[in-house]
Amino acid sequence: MIYLDNAATTMAMPEVLEAMAPYFTQAYANPSSVYSFAADNKKAIDDARHIIAESLNAADNEIFFTAGGTESDNWALIGAFEANSQKGSHIITTRIEHHAVLHTCEYLESRGAEITYLDVDEFGIIDINQLEAAIRPDTILVTVMYANNEIGTLQPIKEIGQITKKHGVIFHTDAVQAYAHLPIDVDDLNIDLLSASAHKLYGPKGIGFLYVRKRTKIANFVHGGAQEKGKRAGTENVPGIVGFGEAVRLAIPTREERAAKEVELRDYLIDSVLSRIEYSRLNGHKSQRLPNNANFSFQFIEGESMLLMLDIAGVCASSGSACTSGSLDPSHVLLAIGLAHETAHGSLRLTLNHTTTKEELDYVVGKLEEIIIKLRAMSPLYEDHLKRQKN
Repeated sequence: MIYLDNAATTMAMPEVLEAMAPYFTQAYANPSSVYSFAADNKKAIDDARHIIAESLNAADNEIFFTAGGTESDNWALIGAFEANSQKGSHIITTRIEHHAVLHTCEYLESRGAEITYLDVDEFGIIDINQLEAAIRPDTILVTVMYANNEIGTLQPIKEIGQITKKHGVIFHTDAVQAYAHLPIDVDDLNIDLLSASAHKLYGPKGIGFLYVRKRTKIANFVHGGAQEKGKRAGTENVPGIVGFGEAVRLAIPTREERAAKEVELRDYLIDSVLSRIEYSRLNGHKSQRLPNNANFSFQFIEGESMLLMLDIAGVCASSGSACTSGSLDPSHVLLAIGLAHETAHGSLRLTLNHTTTKEELDYVVGKLEEIIIKLRAMSPLYEDHLKRQKN
């Protein structure tokens, strides 16, 4: 098997599993209990919180553990909306956000919020001037993802932070794809709220965090206990938190080396696909993108058939977000960057990891070339295209 769907999830590192294991069977106490057996678990949580805070140039008390990126996004948006209702109810976001943000915006609209959805250019990047022009006196939140989960495009986060700070507006970024893969300094970038998830960086599933800058007004999200300073109740997922901390501890020192290797392989993959397969295009910005992300569209084919045939060939890939798999609708991200419906339906996302090799990519491109030839041979659209060319 060749696994090229690391944007959906990554394998947990052996060191992460080893760090987590004792907290299932030996150090299993509830960290909120008063005895020393539980105090050790409380310290393990604090240690992981410190590792994560340090990775962002944040304070320990600004990190709040959640069940993952989706919960963190929900908390950031709903919490900011509820806590700042006296100022207003206007929120600015983009048309290419993850559905954890877009669907939460829809929910908030049902509660009276007014949402401005910014357009993006052909590469998936917002216009900074349009963003600033959209800010109003009643704007309470700007939420723009750091890196797009489908096409990998990076947004101008620093410039966005400068604008929101100037206007006194809370700035949230969904950094689920970017955290621990790209350097992030919340002070330098003027980020007020940041969402992240462990399973995108070789950690366990079911654990994430929300960074909340000190003095940022945000409502409590889960009620029923004093955990996470009373803001997010519920017995802590100690093994998950420990695993998250260990994943970050391993990732930060090797980040630059991993990114450099992934960029080299990513560009090799992109060049191979575009040079060998006719009527193909790269989606997203050529260089201003995640180190490990390559997203393509192929004309005259149907994406689901391509994925199934790649699976038979032993290749794990996707057509976009794992959270929308099974949907018959084309990607909202690809439509937002201007692709026609039929082209968007023929999309493929390949996301690498630090173990991917050139030999694996050569195999994948070769199989992909064969598959697309077969699918186009059965395509009426391709047949019509060839007839038009002859005429």
